[in-house]
Amino acid sequence: MTTLESLNPATGEVVARYPVDGEATVRDAVRHARDAALWWAGLDFAGRAERLKAWKRTIVRRMDELARLMREETGKPFDDARLEIVAAVEHLHWAATHARKVLGPARVSPGPLGLNLAASVEYRPLGVVGVIGPWNYPVLTPMGSIAYALAAGNAVVFKPSEYSTAVGVWLGRTFAEAVPEEPVLQIVTGFGDTGAALCRGGVDKLAFTGSPGTGRLVMAACAETLTPVVIEGGGKDAAIVAADADVDAAAEAIAFGAMGNAGQTCVGIERAYVVEAAYDRFVERLSHIASGIRVGSGDGDQIGPMTMPGQPDVVRRHIEDAIKHGGRAVVGGPESVRGPFVAPVVLVDVPEDSEAVTDETFGPTITVKKVRDVDEAIEMANAGRYGLGSAVFSRSRETAMDVARRIRSGMTSINSVQSFSMVAALPFGGSGDSGFGRIHGPDGLREFAQPKAIARQRFKPLVNVLTFDRSDKDMATTLKLIRFRHGR
Repeated sequence: MTTLESLNPATGEVVARYPVDGEATVRDAVRHARDAALWWAGLDFAGRAERLKAWKRTIVRRMDELARLMREETGKPFDDARLEIVAAVEHLHWAATHARKVLGPARVSPGPLGLNLAASVEYRPLGVVGVIGPWNYPVLTPMGSIAYALAAGNAVVFKPSEYSTAVGVWLGRTFAEAVPEEPVLQIVTGFGDTGAALCRGGVDKLAFTGSPGTGRLVMAACAETLTPVVIEGGGKDAAIVAADADVDAAAEAIAFGAMGNAGQTCVGIERAYVVEAAYDRFVERLSHIASGIRVGSGDGDQIGPMTMPGQPDVVRRHIEDAIKHGGRAVVGGPESVRGPFVAPVVLVDVPEDSEAVTDETFGPTITVKKVRDVDEAIEMANAGRYGLGSAVFSRSRETAMDVARRIRSGMTSINSVQSFSMVAALPFGGSGDSGFGRIHGPDGLREFAQPKAIARQRFKPLVNVLTFDRSDKDMATTLKLIRFRHGR
């Protein structure tokens, strides 16, 4: 049997070994999930919520155990892992608690043409949802699909990243402890071929998080069976710092947004556009903070290694390309890339057509650009092909809200970074190369459900045009009503 080795990125040591599941195994998992889905959907909202909250309590009780595993497998600091679990638990609780309100039967107005009708809409489970998760946030990100799909009444087959397989298996095992009756959440393990098998395995919808290139492959595989998809394909998020911003606070937040999790964050800040009145102070303060960030795998370190072995080369290439085309490194440089670790890098005067500005770097780097005003900043922020998250810093609520609405992104934080991901009621997703569809919030619940419209006749219509027996008078009355309502 072919096996997958999960490695500690800081040391190269083997964390665990798992089978590489092939097409037959994946199809069996989907088949078992379809049977389990019937039982799970039959529990109704209350029964599902009870079991999902039992899983939540298990995760909270064993949080440190999970965080240690996340650190071992991905290299992220222990407290960052715990913070990720905290956010994931909040989403799990929100989905379980609000599913009935969002998806349950709701009456709607039948309008004048349906005065004899009672009209309602409800959202039914799709059946089996496939989830292909990432390694950078191996709990929070897949939970945004898993929890919402489960709360909506679906069974789930989850394929974790090959770089965070142990974390995915842990989630599946603890769910089975909370819900032992049926295999409602199953884990399949392997590489890209296992994910492709899941796309073709008969799921009713598939949620994917990863690179735009892999997202296109997922869409192509799912297109063979017209399986709908939710795609989150990464980002190149911009922060805009207005002239009236609290510059020190903006630098503090943006430093974390750019360097946190070693920059391996889909909604990480990779570009900053700073109005010239605030530029010098911002660069000075950001450089001071970035220079003091502790890098390593020790208990006191603030950012860990690159999880993917090939990622340091990508980061180095972007830094070298930026400098080659006239950019300057005011903190770090190509020498900051050392093995699996990359120290923070702050780049200025980088041309807007360089790789460090146009492509997702996914490392602890940031480009800072001086702009005339927020209008120029918005134009530059919107020039890229990504449209995931963003951030705005201004003391003026009116200015901040105006800028937030004009940035082409699915989410914006004002005077903070990434805070939208902590609010379970807000939808999460983007446009362009950042993908489409939404997880989290009411939109996330509806993403994994099918609307069912029901019109029930309460009494016979006074004017019946839905029959071959309709009279000229019925038609004339209907047309008169429409002309009166819409033709004046």
